[in-house]
Amino acid sequence: MTEQHSPGQSQGFERGTDGPKVIVAGVDGSDSSLRAVAYAAGLARRQRALLAVVYVQPVLAAGTAAGVPVADTTDEIARGLVRDMHEATEQVKDIFEVRWEFHTFRGDAYNGLVTAADQLKADAVVVGASEQAGHRFIGSVAVRLVKAGRWPVTVVP
Repeated sequence: MTEQHSPGQSQGFERGTDGPKVIVAGVDGSDSSLRAVAYAAGLARRQRALLAVVYVQPVLAAGTAAGVPVADTTDEIARGLVRDMHEATEQVKDIFEVRWEFHTFRGDAYNGLVTAADQLKADAVVVGASEQAGHRFIGSVAVRLVKAGRWPVTVVP
C-alpha cells in the first residue's frame, strides 16, 4: 500500500511557512557565543528569517549582597554587545543583509533562553558551546536546551 500526500492536505499544525521565521541566538560575549551569532546570522539571511540575539543578564544575589553593582555591569555588557552588533552590521551592510533584534532577559542562561524562545516564538535556537570546564560534569546550557526538545538547537563550537 502506498500513501500519498498532496500539498493541500494538512498533516497537523504548521505555521504555514517553509523554514524558520525566527532564529534565537544566545550571546554572552564569549568567543563561542559570538561565533554562534555569526552562524545564526548566516542562517537567518539564507532563510530570510528574523535573527533574535538574546543576552541573558545574570542575577547574582551574592554580588548584590557584597555591594557590587551587578545590574549596572550587566547593563553595560548588554550595551556593548548591541554596539558591537551595530558595528558589525554596518561593516557588511552592502553584501550581507539580515533582519535582527537584540533582547535582554534577566535570570540564569538556560531559563532566560527558554523564556526568550517561547516569547519570540522561535523556530530554532543557536548557542555557543560552553567554554567552562565544569560543564562536562554538571551539563551546559546547550545540553539542557537540547534535552528540553522544544526547538531544533544548533551548538556552535
